[in-house]
Amino acid sequence: HIQYTRNMITGASNVDLAIVLVDARAGIVEQTRRHSLLASLLGVPHLVICINKMDLVDWSPEVFNRIRHEFEDFASRLSLRDVTFLPISALLGDNVVSRSPNLTWFEGPTLLHHLENVYTASDDNRVDARFPVQYVIRPQRAEHHDYRGYAGRVAGGVFRVGDDVMVLPSGLTTTITGIDTPDGAVTEAGPGHAVTLLLADDLSVSRGDMICRPNNRPRQSQSLEAMLCWMDDAAPLQPNRIYSLKHTSKVARAKVTKVLYRLNISTLHREQGVESLTLNEIGRVELHTTAPLFFDDYHVNRTTGSFILVDENSGQTCAAGMLLSPRT
Repeated sequence: HIQYTRNMITGASNVDLAIVLVDARAGIVEQTRRHSLLASLLGVPHLVICINKMDLVDWSPEVFNRIRHEFEDFASRLSLRDVTFLPISALLGDNVVSRSPNLTWFEGPTLLHHLENVYTASDDNRVDARFPVQYVIRPQRAEHHDYRGYAGRVAGGVFRVGDDVMVLPSGLTTTITGIDTPDGAVTEAGPGHAVTLLLADDLSVSRGDMICRPNNRPRQSQSLEAMLCWMDDAAPLQPNRIYSLKHTSKVARAKVTKVLYRLNISTLHREQGVESLTLNEIGRVELHTTAPLFFDDYHVNRTTGSFILVDENSGQTCAAGMLLSPRT
């Protein structure tokens, strides 16, 4: 339902796969389009369209194929990378865990088999090395008086001992001399790994800085464009009002300078001439921040390409944003 748009935005922002249930009797409805659009906006890598209640349409392959073709026509306007269609009967369990004698015409997998075997290893960005620094570790103990580590979670790429890296915003370069984890030292760390990097040089590094490769840096700017989902039920978006923007481990003050358009999430129509966004509305906006952000487009890296806006007075999360390349 449209009033739960913000729930899906928060719940699906980091998932590998989403399941959309379609009633075989009703076919593709507004809610199907809305959920699929949100999955596309959020960059969900894998989408499963479960055409349910096949028992109520006599297990008809014609109904299944008609719904599949209708969805494919709609999805051609979205950015969905991998879509799988499955006929099921949730009530009777057909094709959920085991293959069904009622669906002998369907040659695909069961839902459980698909979930257990979908390939997600290639979904992570293992090329663009990104490490937002969350915390600087300097133990106050004599045996570790020379220890200086930079803790965080790898947001992209692979970091290895011996790699040359650059620290932003300073632009200083150094070499990784060690990678520590709660289970001991390792020689490399990839996306999602929570680690502490040790560097060869005693640089000035603090929370909110970004460690990357010298020849592969994130974009850097104070002027941004993003798709924004408004989540505050207390007040609409107020252009030029100051909000707190949280991006990876960095916090800056920001304001939305312009709403470029509001997206009708039922028709995909871009509604021009809009000056604000209200609860559950999504639009493309221009923002300006008080300090540069180090980021990638959301479709390239969902961690370094996302942010939230927070009301500085109430602490309420007002919006979730997905950073995009400026329109030309």
